[in-house]
Amino acid sequence: MATITESNVIKGVQIVEPAMHGDERGFFIETYRREWFPLGREMIQGNRGDRTQGSVVGLHYHLHQADYWYVPYGRCRVVLHDLREGSPTDGATQTIDLGLQPDGRHDHRGVFIPPGVAHGFAALTDMTITYLVDGYYNPKDELGLMWNDPAVKADWGIAEPILSKRDQANPNRAGIPDQFRPHFGLRS
Repeated sequence: MATITESNVIKGVQIVEPAMHGDERGFFIETYRREWFPLGREMIQGNRGDRTQGSVVGLHYHLHQADYWYVPYGRCRVVLHDLREGSPTDGATQTIDLGLQPDGRHDHRGVFIPPGVAHGFAALTDMTITYLVDGYYNPKDELGLMWNDPAVKADWGIAEPILSKRDQANPNRAGIPDQFRPHFGLRS
């Protein structure tokens, strides 16, 4: 069975270390189980993104949607920042490297990201990320935070990031309009 650990940096973020089962033919791993997150909602949509080394995606956040990320190929640095007013960890930033580790082993960890926690990743190698979400795509809930906001203090591990126009245009934390500010414990 997987080991689920709540982050000691951001309340509600959970790191999954799955159990691996293997033999001379290869291995089997459960990358997600609904029961691992008893306070979460059902994940209803699965997505996949392939990124080129040097790409940075984010920071994005949702008021109403949780994500579960897993990196089956390559390596990325995940950056998380708690935007939720009233959260005991409001303003905290955490980085987690997922996938292929510097020692050559793949850690197969996943990360559960609750609503209101800004999230992004940097492709440290060419990579694939899969993510499950508990809400269907809703452009009104696709919000963003400046990827290099000094208030976030993100270490992306990339010297010259490749960014989308959207991610280059996101506001800094102080510039998020009141109606788009997440609040701890509120969810619909």
